Amino acid sequence: MELPKYHETFMPILDTLSTIESISSRELAIKVRDKYYSGLPKELLDKKTSTGANTLIDRILWGKSYLKMGKFVFYPNRGMVQIGEKGKQALASGKLLLSDLQNDPDFIQHRSSVKSKKDDKAELETVDVDNASPQDLIDTGFETIEIEVKTDLLDKLKEIDPYFFEKVILILLKRMGYGDFIETSKSGDGGIDGIINEDKLGLEKIYTQAKRYNENKVREKDIRNFIGAMSGDTSKGVFITTSTFDDSAIKKAREAHHSIILIDGPKLVDLMHQYNVGVQVKTTYEVKEIDYDFFEGE
Repeated sequence: MELPKYHETFMPILDTLSTIESISSRELAIKVRDKYYSGLPKELLDKKTSTGANTLIDRILWGKSYLKMGKFVFYPNRGMVQIGEKGKQALASGKLLLSDLQNDPDFIQHRSSVKSKKDDKAELETVDVDNASPQDLIDTGFETIEIEVKTDLLDKLKEIDPYFFEKVILILLKRMGYGDFIETSKSGDGGIDGIINEDKLGLEKIYTQAKRYNENKVREKDIRNFIGAMSGDTSKGVFITTSTFDDSAIKKAREAHHSIILIDGPKLVDLMHQYNVGVQVKTTYEVKEIDYDFFEGE
């Protein structure tokens, strides 16, 4: 006997959720364990990951995360899980394999949504476990986790209050090493959301504009208005959006006499992930190797 793989928990998760309106992720994992896997040997049920977490619970939680990527389940509010229409359909069909999920349009779109433009359509490489080195497996695992976190982060940014989104951007720029920021008035600000002081005296300023869009692209008009709102005391601006810029907007920013930096959704979450804004370190792993210097004097 062995523990189920994370993708083997898909159907048990959907079945458990089908009888509940919504439930916390932890409670869901425990219910799935108790209903479907309680007959496993105690040593398997008590098995721990390298960080001390229960292995079975961890795999069920990963199964839930992958189901969310494909919109088979969703989060109605913080910390809660609920089955979606796709999940009910999959449950009625009697199966949902990993290959089904990997070929699902919502899953594919989810996985590619935080990719940069040059590999926008690329998918994670399938690792040949038998032929991959341990380092290959570690790197692939970290890449999978990072993509999932960035995708969830972008989804979260699209949901938050627009005024709070503007503040998030200023916090990010501060974390990146730029100076103190000033939030502008929420009305009549002429298209300027914040002002960054590059130096202590505020002699060099950077104006910011943050647009929290879901699908709409930033257009040339938006860039033109931003440039027009910049006063004569600065020639530097950063325009940030959770979506993307259309070609005319990119062209307008490139040809402007001002220095305008454009940051789209994928670039934004890359920076937030890098500078730990809106994310936190969950686990730290230590990988050790032989200290050959220690044995030189033997």
